[in-house]
Amino acid sequence: MTDCRGNSATDALAALAMSSTAASGKPSGSASAIVADATSGYHILKISGYSRTKGTPNGECIKSHPFTVAGHRRYIGYYPNGGSSESQDYISLFLFLDEDVSNKVVKAQHRFYFIDDVEEKAPSVTSESVDSYDRYVGCGKPKFKRREELEKSKHLKDDSFMVHCDIAVINEIRTEELEEAPTMTYVLVPPSDLHQHLGDLLQTEKGANVVFEVGTQTFKAHRCVLAARSPVFSAELFGQMKESDAAAGCSIRIDDMEPHVFMVLLFFVYTDSLPENMTSKEEEQGAMLQHLLVAADRYNLERLKLICEHRLRKCIEASTLATILVLDEQHHCHGLKKACFSFLESPVNLTAVLATDAF
Repeated sequence: MTDCRGNSATDALAALAMSSTAASGKPSGSASAIVADATSGYHILKISGYSRTKGTPNGECIKSHPFTVAGHRRYIGYYPNGGSSESQDYISLFLFLDEDVSNKVVKAQHRFYFIDDVEEKAPSVTSESVDSYDRYVGCGKPKFKRREELEKSKHLKDDSFMVHCDIAVINEIRTEELEEAPTMTYVLVPPSDLHQHLGDLLQTEKGANVVFEVGTQTFKAHRCVLAARSPVFSAELFGQMKESDAAAGCSIRIDDMEPHVFMVLLFFVYTDSLPENMTSKEEEQGAMLQHLLVAADRYNLERLKLICEHRLRKCIEASTLATILVLDEQHHCHGLKKACFSFLESPVNLTAVLATDAF
């Protein structure tokens, strides 16, 4: 006799499921999708001689050069004193169609922002509302920026500023048949946090096997991490070191670098990023970036070198240009050199630079 007590209900349900499947066979199915995609583009508008545009009356715009996105010609309307009486204390920016679309409504999303904010990773244009355009209706930001705030901000430099406009033109909505049904996502994979773990390793010094003496300070680090990130560190730590030195740990003296610069360099090596506040004073950022660029070039950390070049563009002034140009030549910073010459294209800037002792 077979004792099936305890499993009788489970076995019965399994048998019922199998018999039901066998009777009906595999259920048929299909899938489709409604697709509302878009064609994207952008336009950069530079306002040179901002102070001389302030005489434009409220409600009147200055048109940008026309440009085309998704087959439609457009222009940006720049209102130095606002597009209406409600925005007279602001700069207004509007996007217009510059062609007759025969009463057809063109739908698009757009975003205006200062070009300095590109690296701030602002939300995508997809987060903006969908606007409808025709020949006579524009959409935009009536209160893009208060003039008083702009004139005190980092965006206005040498009486000029630049605005970036992202545009996504909505294509005709269509339906498509899918060969396979979409699958549910049951597991959410978080972003990588490797940089955090390596940063903790640097901070705790756990397992550190090399010591750097920089000025009056010492820094402990991990030979394998340094060698993996920099071919120069790899040659210094593994190329000429004896096995006995490697086993017992070693000490390396660095005489031609400031301790705080080396500390930031190590932070980048471990985390692939720069600390939020590299210096206590904002005006010292430029000098710090110059020293860090030299260190990056020395240890062949190309990404760090490019980051320093990118940030140093904002530090170009009449008083700093000569020093930065020398840096460009010594360390082959081609992009930064172009930015310096672009700064010198202004006669006002050129005159100011020629008057400096550094030049």
